[in-house]
Amino acid sequence: MTHHIVFLDRSTLQASVRRPAFEHTWQEYPVTKVSELVERLRDATIAITNKVPLRADMLQRLPKLRMIAVAATGYDVIDIDFCTANHIAVANIRNYAVHTVPEHAFALITALRRNLLAYRQDVERGRWQQVEQFCFFDHPIRDLHGATIGIVGEGVLGQGTASIAHGFGMQVLFADHAPPRAAGVVFTPFDQVLAQSDVISLHLPLTANTRNMIGIEQLRRMKRTAILINTARGGLVDEEALAQALKEGLIAGAGFDVLTREPPREGNPLLDLHLPNFILTPHVAWASDGAMQFLADQLIDNIEAFARGSPQNLVA
Repeated sequence: MTHHIVFLDRSTLQASVRRPAFEHTWQEYPVTKVSELVERLRDATIAITNKVPLRADMLQRLPKLRMIAVAATGYDVIDIDFCTANHIAVANIRNYAVHTVPEHAFALITALRRNLLAYRQDVERGRWQQVEQFCFFDHPIRDLHGATIGIVGEGVLGQGTASIAHGFGMQVLFADHAPPRAAGVVFTPFDQVLAQSDVISLHLPLTANTRNMIGIEQLRRMKRTAILINTARGGLVDEEALAQALKEGLIAGAGFDVLTREPPREGNPLLDLHLPNFILTPHVAWASDGAMQFLADQLIDNIEAFARGSPQNLVA
């Protein structure tokens, strides 16, 4: 069988993508609109997507499609139930961002705990030249050593974040949740994690159960000196509630790499904050050179394994 492979959003991956070692045809597009899906996938047996959604109403019009290779770990853009019922294999990427995402999370954490943006803003405004001594103390600077980090999600990214935290001398709490849970991890009740942590870092997928898991009530339970970090998925946090919490000083700051809708062409309450204690980066925590190349290699490994009849990294 000659597979026809279509990569729907090639521009989302800045890495070299080798061609699979079996007979196939290959078509790639920088981006794909939902309205273009059926035409572009009409003859495809394998589709590659990072963020282009493949829902039941589209998939049912693609009878030749046998595999969806997701160029990411998260697969909330795929209708998994439809794929399972219709024998369409879905494979995702595993363990590819184990260094880059925790490092990005800690870049946000250290910047916020030490108020780097606020101090830089002061220097740019000429504040340093106005003081009578060698420094000034307009914003609190809090050590990570001895502080507590609460990690929600104990997968490889949560565990990687915990490893860095231990290196800083932090106490690590993993938030308890419904099964399945990782073996060998000591869990703490979620409300206790919220109340005790100086830093909350999210590292879990977006599902029906995790959507808006952090709302205004959860933010009120956090310390006023705590910061919230999300390098996982937009939608885990109620963005209106977070904007309110930052404006009212319910928490000390937040660092986000994700939004509910990306790109945020229709606006977002977090884009309007312009606060030195809020850092927003454009979903790039995963995107180190090494991580993207690892992803690209595993993407083709997944496709080759499926073509051999021994699929790997399946989620459907």
